[in-house]
Amino acid sequence: MKLTNHFQLSEFVTSQTAERLDLDNTPSPVIIERLKVLCVNILEPARMALGPLHISSGYRSLALNTAIGGSKSSAHMQGYAADVIPLKASKLAFAKWVIANCEFDQIILEYGTKEAPAWIHVSNDPRQRNQILQILKGTGYVPVQI
Repeated sequence: MKLTNHFQLSEFVTSQTAERLDLDNTPSPVIIERLKVLCVNILEPARMALGPLHISSGYRSLALNTAIGGSKSSAHMQGYAADVIPLKASKLAFAKWVIANCEFDQIILEYGTKEAPAWIHVSNDPRQRNQILQILKGTGYVPVQI
């Protein structure tokens, strides 16, 4: 199912962990609509500006989120978030572009370093807290300026 011109639902629901553990990761129609809004408001415009984006994690069912040790309040379970790796721009450039051009709830620089995170978590949760955070191994989430 096509969410936008450049994003398919399968990119947001495919999970090696779900496959391995035989977990159902099928989103409800409400979740699909939220993923579509995430694509329309953030991911599609970012893709047009920066080039292709790889979704390393999108929607997570409760069972999948539990299996991977995700936060009990993860926006991934609500269809509001995706972990993104840009293919032609730096991860930090993607984060900066979203901050400058989109309304968002959270941008999280996940693992790696501030200058070179492993991936970027982006959330379109309606709370629109505009949080910019970083997480490193062994630490919690800390506010960061980029």
